[in-house]
Amino acid sequence: MIEHPFPDLESWVAYFSEANLPVLRHTVQALEGMRENAENTNGRMLSGTILRDPMMTLRVLAYLESNRGARQSTDITTIERAIMMIGITPFFRDFKELPQIEDQLKSYPKAMLGLLKAVHRARRAAQWARDWAIIRHDLDVDEITLAALLHDLAEMLMWSFAPTLATKSRDTQIANRHTRSSVIQTEIYGIPLYQLKMALAETWHLPKLLTQLMDSQNAENPRVRNVKLAIDLARHSANSWNDAALPDDFKGIRDLLRINQQSLVRRLGVDEATSAILLAMDEPPPDQTDETSDGSEAP
Repeated sequence: MIEHPFPDLESWVAYFSEANLPVLRHTVQALEGMRENAENTNGRMLSGTILRDPMMTLRVLAYLESNRGARQSTDITTIERAIMMIGITPFFRDFKELPQIEDQLKSYPKAMLGLLKAVHRARRAAQWARDWAIIRHDLDVDEITLAALLHDLAEMLMWSFAPTLATKSRDTQIANRHTRSSVIQTEIYGIPLYQLKMALAETWHLPKLLTQLMDSQNAENPRVRNVKLAIDLARHSANSWNDAALPDDFKGIRDLLRINQQSLVRRLGVDEATSAILLAMDEPPPDQTDETSDGSEAP
C-alpha cells in the first residue's frame, strides 16, 4: 500500500500503469458463475456484470488496448463491443483468479467503505447519464454511460492502493467544505486527481472519444456536459438531497435536457419525501424550461 505520496505525476502514473487492478468480490463470483455456464453466456450478459464494477470495466478496456490486433482498426468505446472483439472463450481464459478489493482493503475498513461509496456514486452517475443521453437522442448512449462510470477512476484507485491518503483526503474535504477538491488533493497526494486520471487514460491508451467525454474541461460539448452533470449530481446528492450545490446542478440539467423540474425529479427514481424536497427547489418559469430551441413545446 502507498503510505506516502509520490514526488510527481510521472511516479504515480508509473506505479498505477503496472498495478494489478483489484475488482469487487461480487464481480468475481458472478463471472465464475458465468464461466461454469459459458456455453449459455453471451456478450450482453458479461457486459452487464462488468459495468457494475468500474475497476473491472477499466481492466477490460486496458486489456483490449494492450492486446490490440491488426484487425481492430477503430477504437472500441463500449464494453459489449469489447467483449465481442475479445471473444467469450478468450475472455474467460484471460480473466481468472482476479485480485479482490475486499482482500486488498481487509485492514482498511474506512477505505473499503469509501471505495464502495465511490462505486455507488459512479453507478448512479452512469444510470442518470444514460437516461439523459436517451432523452437527448444521443447517437451512442453506451459511450456516455461508460464515461460517467469511469469519470472518478483516479479516486477509486487511491481508495484501493493508497487507503490512508484517500481517507485523509476525504476527511479534509469534509472539514473544509468550501475548499476546492483539487487544492486538497494537491496538498495530500501532491497532484490533483484530474491530472492523474487524464495521464492514466493516455498511458492505458483508452479510446480518445471516451477520454474526451471524461474530461470536464470540455463541458461546452453537450455530451461532455451530460456526463459532468451526472457526476456532479451523484456527488452532491451523496452528501444530502439538501446540498447547497444541487439547485445549480438541476438548473444545468434542465437547460441541457429542456425539461422542467417535475419531469426531471420523476426520472431520478427517488422516494416521495425526497421528491418533495427537490420539487421545492427554485425553478425558472415554465416558459423558460419547457421550450425547445425553435420555440415549440418540449416532449
